[in-house]
Amino acid sequence: MSAEPAKIVLPTRRLEPAQVDLLRSLKPGDKIRITQRVRVGGKKWDATADGEFRAIAYLETGITTERVKEDDLVVPVVRFTKPNGELSSISLDEHTKVVKL
Repeated sequence: MSAEPAKIVLPTRRLEPAQVDLLRSLKPGDKIRITQRVRVGGKKWDATADGEFRAIAYLETGITTERVKEDDLVVPVVRFTKPNGELSSISLDEHTKVVKL
């Protein structure tokens, strides 16, 4: 697993400072609950997942054609293990809420 990022930064928006502080304080094995807003068409709802925190990392996204590096997006993700043992991760956005249980 890679080292924790020095900063937690969204590509286009900002996380609330309290959320950044919480994320930076998490240690592997901490129990967390993640709530994320899901939107499909005009409908929106909250989806929740519980698990054990593993790490925060950055996911480099891009497209399948060669383009300039500035076209890539880099998004922070929370990696966690669900109670059933499934390894999972969720990319953070300004609507994502992570709480320590």
